[in-house]
Amino acid sequence: MFIHLILLIIGFIILIKGADIFVDGASAVAGNFKISKMLIGLTIVAFGTSAPELAVSIKSLLSGSGDIVLGNVIGSNILNILLILGVSSLFHSLSVKNNTVKKELPITILITTLFAVLLSDNLINHTKDNFTRGDGITLILFFLVFIYYLISMARKKIDIDDKTEYMPLSKAFIFTAIGLISIILGSNLVVDHASNLAKLLGISEKMIALTIIALGTSLPELVTSVMATRKGEYDIAIGNVVGSNIFNIGIVTGIPIAILGGISKVSFNQIDLFIMLLSIILLFVFSYKHQKITKKEGIIFLILFVIYYSYVIYIG
Repeated sequence: MFIHLILLIIGFIILIKGADIFVDGASAVAGNFKISKMLIGLTIVAFGTSAPELAVSIKSLLSGSGDIVLGNVIGSNILNILLILGVSSLFHSLSVKNNTVKKELPITILITTLFAVLLSDNLINHTKDNFTRGDGITLILFFLVFIYYLISMARKKIDIDDKTEYMPLSKAFIFTAIGLISIILGSNLVVDHASNLAKLLGISEKMIALTIIALGTSLPELVTSVMATRKGEYDIAIGNVVGSNIFNIGIVTGIPIAILGGISKVSFNQIDLFIMLLSIILLFVFSYKHQKITKKEGIIFLILFVIYYSYVIYIG
């Protein structure tokens, strides 16, 4: 147990430093190419920090642990908003651009709602208790809508008048790569050894998925968003969370299930799906209200996070 604890701490150290380097590199890439930092947040940062979730999803499906796949995605998407944006807003109010409120958040709500409906169809039809390959393909198709939006967004050059001096492009790519590798390595250490500790304590697979694995695989997003907020890169902080949630549903869930087959005996209840939907709706409402996530609203996120996870731990 002591070895697991030591490696867990080492994983946290690698993760935090990697995220710091990653944010600097990604921000410099955006500046050099004269493209939106929100786009960088929605793509490179979001997809990169979601790599641990994808790795866990594939590994879990291959080993027949379907609850870990879905629990990882549901838990991560809840944590991304309630915990990550909640903690980030304590450092500084997060400005949310009008384009994010009108386009990116509605897309996130749409694909999250679809995911919840597909998971709930067994409750509606009172027949099957599974998540099929067809459901996975449906999620991928909806994810392609998001990809189309990203392509149209990438065509627009912005920040043309930005006079900020960025690190050379080659150095920016190296920083981004080193940071991403460190994030993945650190998060893998955290997830693996936290899971081993949990198993030694006799915690159930579903409980591990919703808590330790979800938190562990969301650590890249958490540390990256907090570091971005402290550096004043609010677009990267917001884009990281929004892009990660969409990526988690469309790719982390959709692709492995579409390729490897469905999941039988889905054991998640409606409260898990309700909180996942409520969190993204609250993010939209707060952002729509005054185009920022304030410290007060961040505290609301954190209170809801504590209430939900108190319930999860109590039930587990």
